[in-house]
Amino acid sequence: MDLASRSVPTSSKARAADAGCGALLEVNGIEVVYSHVILVLKGVSLSVPRGGIVALLGANGAGKTTTLRAVSNLLRSERGEVTKGSIVYDGQRIERLSPYDLVRRGVVQVMEGRHCFAHLSIEENLLTGAYTGSATGSAASTAASTADAIERVYSYFPRLKTRRASLAGYTSGGEQQMCAIGRALMARPSMILLDEPSMGLAPQVVEEIFGIVHDLNTREGVSFLLAEQNANIALRYARHGYILENGRVVMDGDAESLASNEDVKEFYLGLSRDGRRSFREAKFYRRRKRWLA
Repeated sequence: MDLASRSVPTSSKARAADAGCGALLEVNGIEVVYSHVILVLKGVSLSVPRGGIVALLGANGAGKTTTLRAVSNLLRSERGEVTKGSIVYDGQRIERLSPYDLVRRGVVQVMEGRHCFAHLSIEENLLTGAYTGSATGSAASTAASTADAIERVYSYFPRLKTRRASLAGYTSGGEQQMCAIGRALMARPSMILLDEPSMGLAPQVVEEIFGIVHDLNTREGVSFLLAEQNANIALRYARHGYILENGRVVMDGDAESLASNEDVKEFYLGLSRDGRRSFREAKFYRRRKRWLA
């Protein structure tokens, strides 16, 4: 399907709302270095509006996951650090905060590969996401709040309710991805960093998960920064997109303009004005990218 054929249209009213609500997240010219020597991100800048969905596109190794880890401050576990630039969330710089503090402020990352606890049940996995919540109030009120959060997750993922007692390790890839997103929702986030949600999943399941992401955004105002190689589906649901190549943002714009851009269609879908191109023709695209000229 052509990227321009968007099944989730973005109305002018919605775009106007995005423009008026300001940026929730601002990444300003960050550089990331691994092991003190490997420069991976080279001056990346992007913004996510409050209540918006922004897609971070690019090939494997372009720097998408590193960008998300820089925001969630999970770089240290990979011997990485932000050496230049700033990251501002809700008006405050956050690059020196711990991942725990960021979760309490409303920033939660859903890792690539899902990372469910295989030996725990689906419901036990969901409960782990509630441990970072506020500890104020009585034990009874905390239990009631957790129960409400569980039912909220099940309302978006009814399949999880039917599998609530099943060990996560014995569920399908799609159910594990739903569990990972549901676990993030248990922390009641304002922003979810979603890393490669379509990886390894059947197209029908991918459509279902992106539909739920859209529902969470429109019904509850949860903002999303999603890293995705599948430009087709990402640009159908996002309102703005950034394209990363070799650690740099090489193109950005509203999703509709990126979806209709001939370079994007050719380089990421193998499509051109003459129709679908063969892999042999498309694989040399790096030599011809006009945006790198």
